[in-house]
Amino acid sequence: MGEATATVEAEAPVSSWVVEMEKTIGEMNIDPAAEMARWKRHSIYRVPERIKNLHNSKAYQPELVSLGPFHHGDPELLPMEEHKRRAVVHLVKRSGRPLREFVAAVAEVAQQLQDAYKDLGDEWRGAEGGGTERFVQLMVTDGCFLVEAMRMDALRGKVHEEYAPNDPVFSKYGYLYLWNYIQSDMVVVENQLPLLLLQRLLIVLDHHKYQNASRVSRLVLDSLCPWRRHLVGINHLGLHPLDILYTSLTHGDHQERTGSTAYVMPSAMEIYEAGIHFRVSDTDSLLDVHFERGKLSMPAIRVDDRTEKKFLNLMAFERLHPGAGNDVTAYVIFMDNIISSAKDVALLRSKNIIECGLGSDEEVVKLLNNTLNKGGVMSPSSRLHDVQRRVKAQCTMRRNKWRANFIQRYLRNPWVFISLVAAVVLLVATLLQTVYTVLPFYKII
Repeated sequence: MGEATATVEAEAPVSSWVVEMEKTIGEMNIDPAAEMARWKRHSIYRVPERIKNLHNSKAYQPELVSLGPFHHGDPELLPMEEHKRRAVVHLVKRSGRPLREFVAAVAEVAQQLQDAYKDLGDEWRGAEGGGTERFVQLMVTDGCFLVEAMRMDALRGKVHEEYAPNDPVFSKYGYLYLWNYIQSDMVVVENQLPLLLLQRLLIVLDHHKYQNASRVSRLVLDSLCPWRRHLVGINHLGLHPLDILYTSLTHGDHQERTGSTAYVMPSAMEIYEAGIHFRVSDTDSLLDVHFERGKLSMPAIRVDDRTEKKFLNLMAFERLHPGAGNDVTAYVIFMDNIISSAKDVALLRSKNIIECGLGSDEEVVKLLNNTLNKGGVMSPSSRLHDVQRRVKAQCTMRRNKWRANFIQRYLRNPWVFISLVAAVVLLVATLLQTVYTVLPFYKII
């Protein structure tokens, strides 16, 4: 009976899925190094709906110009296509090199550029249907436009020798009214151009200057945030503009901690009332948060109408790109923890840690508590956990707790403070009156 059952089971039809999977299992050689290389090829991603639904979905879309294939053809961005083609004409004419040299330089690395885009559509791939040719044309066009836009920024719009003074994009007018939008679109995670593309175009322009990868990275960083001078660790070619911005914001000590306990961080006012002093860190890196000898050091940061878009895309990059890290998200969670009211923002403003470019301190609270923090998780290995632990321990020391309670009870409300002062004065007056009353009695004796 048992043998008959086994025979029936052995002769049972096998599904096509099992056949396909067994073939894949047989052919696949599980090599961790190969797997790592496979996932490392991708660096530009579409933001999933699960992330967009948490936040303002418009923050993940370019406003003025599409860069790369993901937003190419969006109706609201089509007006810039004419200006992209003009950028190609001007750049090629100025270089003195034929257009085919730029195309050939990009075509040589077309596969690498295609691989950079996760889930790149079939319309941009393949030689037979002309997909790869269209992709190379797009890369050359968008790359030339970005090079010209960054050049306009470097010259502060003074490009009259090649463009008309009243040019709608490449002029002082364009620099004044459009550059901020271009700059903002450069950090949208879905709107990235690989730096490999920019380097290939720039090498045709100036072979000796841009063979050095760090020069390309420096050029991009100067366009995104010229006040940042930190390119520590970027001796190689960055992935794309957003990656360069990320690296410049998180340079410094990446030392991880052990343990996974999360600590509730007191608010900035509670920290201050416990006797802890705030100071501006020596660098502008988001990693430069330290607590030593009763002083909490934090980097100075400007919060304005572009902060939401910039940080949401940086955090999306961390979520989508394995190996990117958790530093920006950890910093946002840290700031969300210490800011719970407008008073916290006002305190940090008074210490020059926050520069508010929004309408009010309440807007900063709303941005951190209701927008940026959604779905964010601080890595258990983040060193900011340790900072929170030590600050919490300092605040809960008995003498600091008494100090904080005294300040909260008597010094926050001016009427309570006046009553306290009046009571102290009355007590002193009563003591003095008693002394002066008793003193003559002892003199008589």
